[in-house]
Amino acid sequence: MRTEYSHSITNADTFKLQLLSWSQQFDDVVWLDSNNHKDKYSNYDAVLAVDAFTTIRTDYFDAFERLKEYQSITNDWIFGYLTYDLKNTTEQLESNNFDGLGFPDLYFFQPKKLFLIKDNCVEIQYLKMVDDEIEDDLRSIRCIVTSSAVEKSQNLDAIKIKLRIHKDDYFEKLNRMLAHIHRGDIYEANFCQEFYAEGSEINPLETFKTLNDISKPPFASFLKFESNYMLSASPERYIQKTGDTVISQPIKGTAKRSDNEIEDLKLAQDLSKDPKERSENIMIVDLVRNDLSQTATKGSVEVKELCKVYSFLQVHQMISTIQSKVKPETHPVDILKTTFPMGSMTGAPKISAMKIIENLEETKRGLYSGAVGYFTPHGDFDFNVIIRSILYNSSKRYISYSVGGAITAKSDPLLEYEECLIKAKAMREALEG
Repeated sequence: MRTEYSHSITNADTFKLQLLSWSQQFDDVVWLDSNNHKDKYSNYDAVLAVDAFTTIRTDYFDAFERLKEYQSITNDWIFGYLTYDLKNTTEQLESNNFDGLGFPDLYFFQPKKLFLIKDNCVEIQYLKMVDDEIEDDLRSIRCIVTSSAVEKSQNLDAIKIKLRIHKDDYFEKLNRMLAHIHRGDIYEANFCQEFYAEGSEINPLETFKTLNDISKPPFASFLKFESNYMLSASPERYIQKTGDTVISQPIKGTAKRSDNEIEDLKLAQDLSKDPKERSENIMIVDLVRNDLSQTATKGSVEVKELCKVYSFLQVHQMISTIQSKVKPETHPVDILKTTFPMGSMTGAPKISAMKIIENLEETKRGLYSGAVGYFTPHGDFDFNVIIRSILYNSSKRYISYSVGGAITAKSDPLLEYEECLIKAKAMREALEG
């Protein structure tokens, strides 16, 4: 049983910074922040889960079945991640590319301490609480003096970012991808490349603050366990379950922003009408519809929003929303298993695209293009897509961020490369300080 306590907040932004700083004392941390973006599917403004009571960590083999058992036994809040390489447990696929990070394929924990922030109130839930522990922790949190991201310590060595795939090699690989498309092997594939730094150190919390300040995305997240960190400025929800309703919101279609208001509006309008970007999005919508239909009640899969353009600090994005209904007896993990990896990060047809991706990419994706999120005690869940994210293994002193784009028959390799650089800009700025 959890002890629950409600606490009023006078300044939510300050409290969030204090809470995130306080969380760094724990070995297991998941922080989720909407950055005050609100939509009809929002549950909380921010969530913090810390201090593992129980955990599950595993490689890809039977990973979803193990998660299913863990979620059923705990019957509580659990937080964690799914890596892209869990594709190897649902299909006859493999991941043999280079991996500089070494994160486990799946990791979840049941937190002892949970903070759910909405408006000017925080709901606090503690497991196995000691006398006055909540009050003591709140005093400690309120005493923290927060620093802004721009005050990031400069005593660390400069980070030298390298490219895993250089420009000429990128063009050669993209032309091979286009050859597969022209032969009819696939219609679309998400091709990704890694930027990395070896023998380097960062302050994960301050780097996350900087990244978050640059982008202010609706699905920001900070994850820490042992020496593994994920700092994410993701704009994309993978999937959410609320009661018998499931929604997925794939992003496909990107355009840069402009400081000129008239030009910026035109860039957004051009994106909404761009036939190549719309075809990218619609192909993935069809794929997601098919994935959701595997657990949906008959006739319940519907597109609620198609190719709508949303504007973020760094880019304009084209987002669609697909909804389904599930039976009460449907296990929540089965919904993840039948939709993962998300269509926006794979391609169509999905299995063929993943095989070609594995052959052409140079890096094992790992947590990049996976998902971070949570299950509630009632079997609901909410997960983001890990893009626009920095991954860091402090014991290996290895820093990584990857970017990608959807390749279709209409793709221009130079424009795709430039789109990757636009997407990479925020991570590079955050690391360079």
